[in-house]
Amino acid sequence: MNMKVILTAKETGDRFSEQEPVSFSSGRASTHINLDPTQKYQRMLGFGGAFTEAAAHSLSLISPEKREEIIHMYFDPEEGLGYRFGRTHINSCDFSLENYTYVEDGDDSLESFSIEREKKFVIPLIKEAMEVAGRELSIVASPWSPPSWMKTNGEMNNGGKLLPQFESVWADYYSKYIDAMEEEGIRIWGLTIQNEPEAKQVWDSCLYTGEEERDFIKHHLGPSLHKHGHGDVKVIIWDHNRDVIYERAKTVLSDPEAAKYVWGTGVHWYVSEEFENLSKVHQEFPDKHLIFTEGCIEGGVRPGSWETGERYGRNIMGDLNNYLEAWIDWNMVLNEEGGPNHVGNYCDAPVIADTVKDDVRYNSSYYYIGHFSKYIKAGASRIGCEVSGEPLLTTAFENPDGEIVVVVMNASDHEERISLACGDGSFSTTLPLHSIATFIIR
Repeated sequence: MNMKVILTAKETGDRFSEQEPVSFSSGRASTHINLDPTQKYQRMLGFGGAFTEAAAHSLSLISPEKREEIIHMYFDPEEGLGYRFGRTHINSCDFSLENYTYVEDGDDSLESFSIEREKKFVIPLIKEAMEVAGRELSIVASPWSPPSWMKTNGEMNNGGKLLPQFESVWADYYSKYIDAMEEEGIRIWGLTIQNEPEAKQVWDSCLYTGEEERDFIKHHLGPSLHKHGHGDVKVIIWDHNRDVIYERAKTVLSDPEAAKYVWGTGVHWYVSEEFENLSKVHQEFPDKHLIFTEGCIEGGVRPGSWETGERYGRNIMGDLNNYLEAWIDWNMVLNEEGGPNHVGNYCDAPVIADTVKDDVRYNSSYYYIGHFSKYIKAGASRIGCEVSGEPLLTTAFENPDGEIVVVVMNASDHEERISLACGDGSFSTTLPLHSIATFIIR
């Protein structure tokens, strides 16, 4: 049995750096990790990021060489992060250049439906990513708002609700989108009902109670998808924060007529790090699935920040250890301001493309994500993993080929001497301060 060590550490040049092989040891350090491959939990589907208009537009403003580099660094299965998932928006979102929809005002027949706008930026980017990945990507599509004329407040922004008389039309809109994307060679793997249905935002938003979401699925969206031949598309509820994920999931999934259409529950990381709420959903509804659909660092770009990477690491581990099966980042790329964003809601991204200097910066978050996505393969099963001693965070998986992947994060201000035990073997090593390591045991 041997162990490979890949390290990223703050006060070094280590970024996915392979270290000297770690030797067998019969002793134990003060902090140690015990693995139990006989304990099996959820299987991992994969990792990914969002194809927003903002990301695609930013990539259109840099040189072809830099654009190609970024796509390669995300989607190449060997040299990149190995992304297999993507998320995109139905109609506009805040990370679009403006509000827009796919139909003319008042067209409840949907005869004017067209995704022509997406052919300029978003669709070409998805196609390039698929080419680099060498496979079809699992794309989750989410609406931020129906067209303004379908809503109680008469606008796409500032919340409002879907008017009852347009529920069936809006349900058919999803199928129109799926059909249009398939015509472009892009299969939609999953749909969320509504991005952040409890958030009244100054950008594209629409409010649903749990009961309204349940009834929309049961009476409109579920039947419409089946009617139009899209019963295989995975319907994802909630698509919002962890704080009330259990209550929202229970409202929908306790209703058999709604639940039969639902694949699983989507979660964002804002507001709360109550990871245990995901386990509550899993334990009550073990036949349903859990997927992370959005998380980002708000408030503009954070050049040189290490804390952003550690937030990613902490959140990914917390969710994986509570039955999460797929993880999708928000904007993969933003410009030097943290946009474009049509209401000035600037954020950070793992990759910043400076459209003025034609330069690319890979933030700490890019590397922290990669310590999971590059090494935990699709089909990997989470295994038993216990940590004694502070302040380490860890998760462990067994890949389909039998190799064990353990990700360990040290967010403290001092190095940690650790040992890792698996079966009869034990390895010891030192983890630098503010670092993340992936251990691969064969």
